[in-house]
Amino acid sequence: MAARECPAAVTIVLATLLAGALAACDGEAGGDGAGGGGTLRIVGAADPDHIDPASGYTFASLSLSRMFARPLFHTRSSNTFEETIPLQPDVARELPTRRNGGISPDGRTYTITLRDGVTWNTRPPREVTAGDYVRGLKRLCNPASPSGGQGYYRSTITGMAAYCDAYAKVDGRNAKAMADFQNRHDIAGLKAKDAKTLVVRLDRPAGDMLDLLGLQFATAAPREYDRYVPDGAEFRRNTISNGPYQITRYTPNTTIVLDRNPAWRADSDPLRPAHVDRIQITLGQDTPDGVQQQLEQGTADLAWDSPVPVAAINRLKAAGDPRFAIRRSPSLSPFLVFNLQSPNNDRALADRRVRQAIAYAVDKSALVKIYGGPDVAEPLNQVIPPGNAGHRRHDSYPTPGSRGDPARCRSLLAAAGHAGGLTLRFPYRVSGNNPKVAQSVQANLAACGITAHLIADGNGTFYSSTLVTPSAAREGRWDVAVPNWSPDWYGNNGRSVIQPLFDGRTYGPNSTNYGGYNNAEVNELIDEALQTEQPARAAELWHDADRLIMADAAVVPFLSANFPIFRSDRVRNAHFIPTIQAYDYSKVRLAS
Repeated sequence: MAARECPAAVTIVLATLLAGALAACDGEAGGDGAGGGGTLRIVGAADPDHIDPASGYTFASLSLSRMFARPLFHTRSSNTFEETIPLQPDVARELPTRRNGGISPDGRTYTITLRDGVTWNTRPPREVTAGDYVRGLKRLCNPASPSGGQGYYRSTITGMAAYCDAYAKVDGRNAKAMADFQNRHDIAGLKAKDAKTLVVRLDRPAGDMLDLLGLQFATAAPREYDRYVPDGAEFRRNTISNGPYQITRYTPNTTIVLDRNPAWRADSDPLRPAHVDRIQITLGQDTPDGVQQQLEQGTADLAWDSPVPVAAINRLKAAGDPRFAIRRSPSLSPFLVFNLQSPNNDRALADRRVRQAIAYAVDKSALVKIYGGPDVAEPLNQVIPPGNAGHRRHDSYPTPGSRGDPARCRSLLAAAGHAGGLTLRFPYRVSGNNPKVAQSVQANLAACGITAHLIADGNGTFYSSTLVTPSAAREGRWDVAVPNWSPDWYGNNGRSVIQPLFDGRTYGPNSTNYGGYNNAEVNELIDEALQTEQPARAAELWHDADRLIMADAAVVPFLSANFPIFRSDRVRNAHFIPTIQAYDYSKVRLAS
């Protein structure tokens, strides 16, 4: 990488050392008068993309559903990154292995036993069953609000793809029609052997299957959910909990309140101690500076969807403020995605030469400054970030100092037949650093003759509808956008970047392949990487896919960012979750 005087490894070490030094004072052990009870006050900008755990796929929605929807397996929160990687039993009694008989000798059958004492907050409370997990996985393909993560399961569980294809034809506005389909059609690879035993059969061995079953949208679903359109307004008013908290009040884009779930038992949950009595999330706070001010003044405790403002980062670092930390969270955050379906500019973005021209335009060094400097972010030139399986440094579009090259951009545009430039529709999120990033990229594009019309998206619809509605893409309602992507898990995680973002076979409603990219050679590499049981070979294949994607300029990676985070004076026992870039609400204690 030509832009940096110090390599990425040094950046990560610096960030980790800083985080460790500050963490020594952050009250992880729960001291300083911290105890149970009280209301944890969280403030932020907008609704999560979805409240339904089957659909939720943003940091905010994952933080929320972790409190009321439990998967079979999960990871621990910790301020030591390596401690957050190993998978732990959650509702499952233990991790299946070949040795304990939970995984068959051929690696294709998983038998999972549920622990006792996990109950729904129904009246009367009843135990969560293996059938509830079958129902939860079936719901991923619902046509009303399909899961962006369904590709993980379509490509692994026997019969899942055929089931999903058939389910897509059902009326997504009719709750009864969807429930009838689910209840009358089975997935060959999913079976509730009895109330406590789930059997999952795969088309072929998958070394990361337990990781997939540990993702937040692979949670159980109670039979009551059959009454509602998935993630519809009525569903959002009637969520049911098997976790430590339950949603007791929801006012769109205004307030979400969670109170203790009286049906939850601490001895049934090894991962969520649930110290506070209430979690109150106040929305509509669009300005990161305003959120930060509330945290520092003590009128709020944690940020919902706003990072620490850059000016505050420098001030807090200089002061050694113990409430501030930079947590390690290797990610593709943010990146520019192209709408390859857009009819605008005579379908210019479908032309690889145009996308390659734009790849030279972006000043990534300016974006590093927007995010808070090299302690927080470094330029990224490939789609697999550092610390993830298949990452290897390469740069298909180098520019001096990562500052961009507008002259080369203009030259390539002219060669592609667009010497007069382009006009692009550019929706952006209004929270956090996003407005500044959008303005910076807009200026970069202008320097090479491209006019980008910025469109503010302040209603929480960026991920829930703007980028994930194919009809909107085909109508040209947007051309470029800047989402973030954090791997769904770390460790054996090659699948968690390339497949959800670039597998062309998964494009459709709620797909995280936002631009509709589809390259048959990339799809073949994905299949080959998923089928191999040799991690080193899989990593080579993921890297090969990365190179092809970059040669196509399917996206423009901007940064790999760590996460600056702040807590109020009264927050103790703050433990970080790298995959959702937030502290674990269930572990927080409040100073008395």
